[in-house]
Amino acid sequence: MSSLENIQYHGLLLPPVAHTKESLEYAENFVVKDTDVFAVTYPKSGTTWMQEILPLVLNGGDLTPVQSTVNWDRVPWLEETRLAEVVDKMKSPRAMVSHFPYNLMPSSFHSSKAKVIYVMRNPKDILVSSFYFHQMAAFLENPGTFDEFIDKFLEGRVLFGKWTDHVKSWKLAKIADRILFLTYEEMVQDLPAAIRRMSDFLCRNHSEDAIQKIAEHCTFKSMKANTMSNFSLVPKQYMDSDKSPFLRKGVAGDWKNHFNSEQDARFTSVIQKELEAAGLSFPYN
Repeated sequence: MSSLENIQYHGLLLPPVAHTKESLEYAENFVVKDTDVFAVTYPKSGTTWMQEILPLVLNGGDLTPVQSTVNWDRVPWLEETRLAEVVDKMKSPRAMVSHFPYNLMPSSFHSSKAKVIYVMRNPKDILVSSFYFHQMAAFLENPGTFDEFIDKFLEGRVLFGKWTDHVKSWKLAKIADRILFLTYEEMVQDLPAAIRRMSDFLCRNHSEDAIQKIAEHCTFKSMKANTMSNFSLVPKQYMDSDKSPFLRKGVAGDWKNHFNSEQDARFTSVIQKELEAAGLSFPYN
């Protein structure tokens, strides 16, 4: 399968597989319930991880959904085609994921009490993960050299636009009591503590035993072995795991194995200036 042309949507590039004009219109008009929970991420920031964790936090650690239902049906993307096909089977509280910036969320979201868990990741690690994803996903264009891909990333010529724009849209959103900010790095460092924060935010108040059970199931090793979560069921014509596995490393700091000192300085300078212009600091110095 050759790469397909990306979809243009409100100035952003979206991957042509799983996104259609109809799915995006469906997302715009989607009726959000007060009990809905969204895990929002910039691509390659831990979305699949949240598709594993969120159902277990909401149900108290019952592994049935994560062992019997593929993640794109279990916790569907707001903007992708599967939502319309599975939404009628979803029980409240409904868990969904999205790569949308704040301004593209449906109008009903803004008038609802729905909650958001926003996961932020070091953009250098995002770039490395995305670079390998472009190599294994047949529906995406060749990323070019690593240096060329850095330029594309900084200029926003990548899926879902600039990382800084995405982060700013959610960090500056006026929904403080409805949003929990987590980092990928704190999840890597202490997953039970991160799950406890999610549990408290969603008023679940789980026991330590339940928290530990969820954390043990949601390790990278466990997810990599779970066919419902590791994307191995996606046909090779779309994702070729021989080129690079979808779940590649699941670590923080792999960027140090790819960036040279000049690239690091250039990348950090651009990101830092764009965040500081909005009154935000870059937490990954």
